[in-house]
Amino acid sequence: MTVSAATDETSAVTAFAGRPPVTVRRGRAAPFGWWPAVCVALVALVDRIEYNLLAGSLPQIQREFGFSDGAAGAIATAGAVAAVILLLPAGRLADTGRRTWTIAAVVAVWALLTLGTGLAGSYAALFGIRVLLGSAGQLYNPPASSLLGDLYPGTGRARAFGLERAAYFAGLPIGVIAGGALAQAYGWRTGFFLVAVPGAAIALLMLTVREPVRGIGDRLTSWYGGAAATAAPPAPATPTPVLQQVRELWRVRTLRSVVTGLSILFFGLGGLFFWMPSYYQREFGLDEAAAAAVGGGAGLVGILAGIGLGSWLGDRHHGRRPGWRVLLGGWSLVFGSAALAGAVAFTDLGPQVACFALANVGFAGAIANLTAANADVVAAARRGMGFAVLQLLVTLGGALGPWLIGEASDATGSLRAAYAVVLAPLAVGCLIVLRSWRAYDADAAAALAPPAEPDAA
Repeated sequence: MTVSAATDETSAVTAFAGRPPVTVRRGRAAPFGWWPAVCVALVALVDRIEYNLLAGSLPQIQREFGFSDGAAGAIATAGAVAAVILLLPAGRLADTGRRTWTIAAVVAVWALLTLGTGLAGSYAALFGIRVLLGSAGQLYNPPASSLLGDLYPGTGRARAFGLERAAYFAGLPIGVIAGGALAQAYGWRTGFFLVAVPGAAIALLMLTVREPVRGIGDRLTSWYGGAAATAAPPAPATPTPVLQQVRELWRVRTLRSVVTGLSILFFGLGGLFFWMPSYYQREFGLDEAAAAAVGGGAGLVGILAGIGLGSWLGDRHHGRRPGWRVLLGGWSLVFGSAALAGAVAFTDLGPQVACFALANVGFAGAIANLTAANADVVAAARRGMGFAVLQLLVTLGGALGPWLIGEASDATGSLRAAYAVVLAPLAVGCLIVLRSWRAYDADAAAALAPPAEPDAA
């Protein structure tokens, strides 16, 4: 990469290999445009819509195949375990391979497996296909997150990751709503056949995104902050074993706290969204379509509001207030957890839905800022692996939620009682995140520091 200053306010940036330099204005949030973030967001959106079609149509699938709540929760858990096996190799590939092609290939495979879900004729077949789909669906995250970190410097990073996270979490309620409505009107298989089409189209769209030079976003972040323009690219990362890379990353305190906090948060959200349509049917007597619409609609409104407000605040005060991204993320998590406690406690539909929407406002605001913080504290050459570690633990957390709530529901006979399972871990997650804000600025500065030059031969 080459960054050569043209004036105090603009620089000519070699951002794409083999292409002419791009003129960048100092402080610009999206120096190469928002299209790459939109494409990554579409990948996240269609992935989560498909995943949550199962939750929206679950009551009908359970009636057809005759399996318990525990067996239903195990579908999500098994898929996540399969994904975990592949995430670290995917992180390494994200740090060495062409990320845009990797994402497109993952989405294309995912679209084919989605068709298989609609063709399943038994619980065993459904279980097996969803395991394969679960492993494929999570693999886009390390290369996509690494890509966003390079294309968006610090002043726009929360908005770029916020857009991806907004699409990801908007896909949860949209999938729930669509799954319930389509199952009631046309049968549960229809949704899976339909959603495979946009999946294939989005795989092609990813090929329109240019692969940036690694580290360009961090160099621009330094320049925005007043550092001199850099005329040489960073030294390439020395190849190291995967487990050694993971150990080195885990020494970064902010990363440890963010990964732990988000894993606990996804544990709660995974269980909430998977079981929410069934909860509204059992506790409030709504039919499938109405239950999916109420739960999904409240979640969607809360997620979009939380992502929009949280990412705007995160970028607005980034670099101006110590530990800002982590502090904002931690207190957003506190707000969401308190609102979730209200959603569990209320027995009237109106207050319960309001609290559920507010819980999603808090959780979404936390996710936008903590995900951006994770990018800030990991060097560009290791960012794919950093997000692989994050996604590995987040995936496990999100998968354990549906299964444990399903088992608790079987044991107690009440989904309301089972939902209480997520409250205590969320409180612990809040404390872990809030205790780490003082380490953020030092960790972010270390990630921006140029790597040591290799010794001459």
